[in-house]
Amino acid sequence: MTESGYLHPTPIQEAAIPIVLMGRDVLGCAQTGTGKTASFTLPMLDILAGSRAKARMPRSLILEPTRELALQVAENFVKYGKHLNLTHALLIGGESMNEQRDVLDKGVDVLIATPGRLLDLFDRGRILLADCKVLVIDEADRMLDMGFIPDVERIVSLLPRMRQTLFFSATMAPEIRRLADAFLQNPKEITVSAPATVATTITTGLVWVRDMDKREALRRLLRREAVQNALIFCNRKIDVDILYKSLKRHGFSVGALHGDLDQSTRFATLNKFKANELQLLVCSDVAARGLDIGGLSHVFNFDVPFHAEDYVHRIGRTGRAGREGHAYSLAAPEDARSVAAIEKLTGKPIPRMEIDGLDPVSAEEIAEGAKAKRGRGGRPAPGGRDGGRGGRDGGRDRGRDRGGREGGRDRGGRDHDRGRRPPVETIETAADDVPLREARPPRGPRRDEAHRDEAPRDRAPREGRRDDRGPRRDGRPGRDLPPREEMQSYAARREEFRRERREDREAGPSPRGFGDAVPAFMLLPLPRPKRDSAPETDPGPDAEAA
Repeated sequence: MTESGYLHPTPIQEAAIPIVLMGRDVLGCAQTGTGKTASFTLPMLDILAGSRAKARMPRSLILEPTRELALQVAENFVKYGKHLNLTHALLIGGESMNEQRDVLDKGVDVLIATPGRLLDLFDRGRILLADCKVLVIDEADRMLDMGFIPDVERIVSLLPRMRQTLFFSATMAPEIRRLADAFLQNPKEITVSAPATVATTITTGLVWVRDMDKREALRRLLRREAVQNALIFCNRKIDVDILYKSLKRHGFSVGALHGDLDQSTRFATLNKFKANELQLLVCSDVAARGLDIGGLSHVFNFDVPFHAEDYVHRIGRTGRAGREGHAYSLAAPEDARSVAAIEKLTGKPIPRMEIDGLDPVSAEEIAEGAKAKRGRGGRPAPGGRDGGRGGRDGGRDRGRDRGGREGGRDRGGRDHDRGRRPPVETIETAADDVPLREARPPRGPRRDEAHRDEAPRDRAPREGRRDDRGPRRDGRPGRDLPPREEMQSYAARREEFRRERREDREAGPSPRGFGDAVPAFMLLPLPRPKRDSAPETDPGPDAEAA
């Protein structure tokens, strides 16, 4: 462990490692950056060192919510088990399934996987979990956020009941507690810090800025601070791409990382950032959990996170292992409620900062943003403050979704920089006072009322019927109906037909036969019988007697 840089165990490692070596289930809760990965990896190596794995039957299983986390755990396993003859397999999406099956056929001691790819290979019959003795569920709260809990429950049902389960999470929500009670048997609960707390080695700050000035504020912060390397978090993948192009255009060494990129691009970008080939990495929350980037100096929240817990995980990428770190957030007036939720969760206010050269945001604007009714995306709902359709992604300002423009209007004419609709006259008229409706291509001639009067439709009334039976109750003219005598005649014929049918039923069933029609086969001529061609002779008296 000295080669890996470990001199003294962290609190979570000191408390968890002896319990794991005893074979008991563990429920560990510790803030991010405290060394939870080593707290279960190191004792697992000691437990697995005495025996050998069978083909397609791993001896232990580590579940991770993201590919990056799974890759990082695999790297730590290789580093910690350098002098041990133990094998491992990494099952993640975006990689060749054939290569993963070949590794499983040889037998592995530690299987590190994401839930989706593991179940895919199990359904194909390429892996068996009957010999798994140790299960590790890492970042359980992230599993819950990403919707992996049903998959995790199915995987647990496939494992043997006699096993050791290690359950680690950065927060302990009621849902996490319920899952722990279902998966663990008489666990030892280890909590080394209060849930959702910020490490004391992180210097935090909050800048109130208008939404249209966010990029300029971020560039000034990057130039003002002594940034060695930094993660810049956005709430949406499309904002990641837009901010990446903006920073690259202004001469920054920057990369982009989010879930829509293919796996090879994600790994290559992350490796370049870890090797200090890139100074900045614009990313989504895919990089907010568990990633250990040595010496990360800064974290910037370009967008205030939707969930207050994500703030703790984001800024926890810096200030790790006792190092100092800096975490700064940019908040628009519309984010006032999210900021209040973060401060309530962490139990202390975020220190305010100001940036020279930008117009300060007044307290009235912040108070107005706190009172504004929001959609599900955390932004003011479309169409002003009265609500409307939102969403995790849909509530954001769509002016920046098209070509990277910070302003602009969408199809409804909404002013994205201010979150309200422009006056009606700007919608109804063009710049040269020509109505927009007149600029549309003609749809063809329309028949107005005068034209109908000039060319009335030629309708000849039917003979023996009235043209109009008088107006209806609503004032419209009535339909053409047959005269009363014809209606009475029709009713009489219908009654006569019903009477004849009734008499036929009372008379009983009629004899079945051909009726008046003669079938065609009865009209065919019958063939004459064939006679013997021998000459006729007189039979004589003897024949007559016989």
